[in-house]
Amino acid sequence: MNPNADPLLKPEAAFDHAAASYDAAFTDTHLGRLLREAVWARLAQQFQPGMHILELNCGTGEDAIWLARRGLRVTATDNSPGMLAVARGKAGRAGVDDRIEFRRLDLGEIGEWRFEVEGERREREDGPAGFDGVLSNFGGLNCLADRRPLAERLARWVRPAGRLVLVVMGPLCPWEIAWHLAHGEVHTALRRWRPGAEGHVGDGATVRVWYPSPCRLQAEFAPWFRPLAVVGVGVLLPPSSLGPLVERWPRIFERLARVERRLAGHFPATVLNDHSLVELEREG
Repeated sequence: MNPNADPLLKPEAAFDHAAASYDAAFTDTHLGRLLREAVWARLAQQFQPGMHILELNCGTGEDAIWLARRGLRVTATDNSPGMLAVARGKAGRAGVDDRIEFRRLDLGEIGEWRFEVEGERREREDGPAGFDGVLSNFGGLNCLADRRPLAERLARWVRPAGRLVLVVMGPLCPWEIAWHLAHGEVHTALRRWRPGAEGHVGDGATVRVWYPSPCRLQAEFAPWFRPLAVVGVGVLLPPSSLGPLVERWPRIFERLARVERRLAGHFPATVLNDHSLVELEREG
């Protein structure tokens, strides 16, 4: 997200605004592919064929399609009708729409989502409800100031020992800090330290965002989920706002991506990054 844009919009409106151009601006870029491949390497370890995965903030459906191609069922949710429309079209063209159910879900009102009724009915009839895992990729949870209500609700929907893979933007991104300080932009360099900062989505729309540390995210999801691992994503690779650097020098950043894979699970890479990938397990 780029902080230098306006006007400030509600998240669903901002992502609607970005839907048509999101893949060109991020997904299909060299940087976007490198970052997503790093996440997919972790998903391949946590989610196996035959599982049913709940995806939060699915965006244009790139991760849902990848999971479906690997033989998983996905309930892919987003609060942006525009993003969901793009995702449905992509899933149909990929031939996996029979394994993906797209549904609109506002994470800020998750307690009112009707799946709660379905989950409670399943719990009464068949034991603990339903999903084998949950995925939230590339900062969708940053649009929530407090993720504890979400954690409590997910605890009712995820089976014991089910896994969560949550990829959130953290407060300490060395690339972003160094770049903006070097250009004399102190306010922008330190923006992640301010609660409710402005982040850019697409071409000109901004939303309020919060930047939890991995420790804070783990605390918010306790006592229902226990921590398994934290991995840095975008440790040596820059944030998306600096994607043109990767397009200019792709081979250099491909080498950096390989080095990052080896460092990503070790301190300080787990806290000094653009995104932290936090893996959690549902307590029994």
